[in-house]
Amino acid sequence: MTNLIIKPKPITKENFNKFGDMITTANIKPLEINNGYAKRYDGIVKLDTKKDNGESTICIFSALKRSFPMKVDMMEKHPLGSQAFIPMKETIFLSFVAPEGNKPDLTKVEAFIIPKGIGVNYNPGVWHFPLISTENMNFLVIDRKGEGDNLIIHDLQKENVTIDFQI
Repeated sequence: MTNLIIKPKPITKENFNKFGDMITTANIKPLEINNGYAKRYDGIVKLDTKKDNGESTICIFSALKRSFPMKVDMMEKHPLGSQAFIPMKETIFLSFVAPEGNKPDLTKVEAFIIPKGIGVNYNPGVWHFPLISTENMNFLVIDRKGEGDNLIIHDLQKENVTIDFQI
């Protein structure tokens, strides 16, 4: 049995890029639009939902607040498409991930603190724990819909994996 206590670290574009994209406008030059009343930031994430004739869908997930320390009892992956999470209000949330593979490699799991104003986009096939919200709130989610098996769950009930985090 594996015994792991994972402490989340602050996310950066560099430390998260093997799992996906950090959704932020930092260091992106905007286009001025609407007669200067708005700015448009292009190229923020690499959405990938077209495999096997999939298409992008925008959803709202209503997440419940998690308690810490939190046991990680499973991980999931979406092999046919990316999945983006954008909080609909200023809040922090957590991401618990492992690289692509047949099953999550617990020697390579990482946890990230996503600060206010930031979102994440998981690459297809990246293992992750479902949404880890620090409060009851909604998230805008860009996901893949369509034919095919785009949800694979790996049971970690027999492992002792915990996320240790102080709000």
